[in-house]
Amino acid sequence: MKIIISRLLSLLSPNSRPGIEMKLKKGSKAPEFTVNDQDGISHSLADYLGSKVALFFYPKDNTPTCTEQACNLRDNIGLLKKKGIQVLGVSVDSERKHKNFEKKYSLPFPLLADVDHKLVNAYGVWGEKTLFGRKYMGIHRVTFLINESGKIDHIIDKVTAGDHAGQIQELWDL
Repeated sequence: MKIIISRLLSLLSPNSRPGIEMKLKKGSKAPEFTVNDQDGISHSLADYLGSKVALFFYPKDNTPTCTEQACNLRDNIGLLKKKGIQVLGVSVDSERKHKNFEKKYSLPFPLLADVDHKLVNAYGVWGEKTLFGRKYMGIHRVTFLINESGKIDHIIDKVTAGDHAGQIQELWDL
């Protein structure tokens, strides 16, 4: 009974998905992080203060929807950068897997390797998922739009992979 009530409440609240509880809300201070990218370079949220950041969490490198999302951002990176937006991708894949993904699709932005799950847990995007009736734990596809002072302006929890750059621009009225 508790599970049914919990699921019903999650449908009523914004920025929530079955299997995860979104602790962060619009206006929250974005959790600080320090994580290496595909080249072994360390990135911290503090490095991006003064810039807008689109921090996109995706389940796995080289899968169809993740590739579509990353390539949409790649194809629109010039426009996003022109509008002052820094793009950072995050999954729990290794630096080596991220490097292969970057090379294969010429991705021009850092892919953060959160192998210890600290970042996905801090942002509340790790949770139960269901595929073909099978339940498992994984990353929910969510993007946090973080403003110049490190606060969350928007949370995109219903990502349109083929037009993700458009979603980002629309929410930031760019």
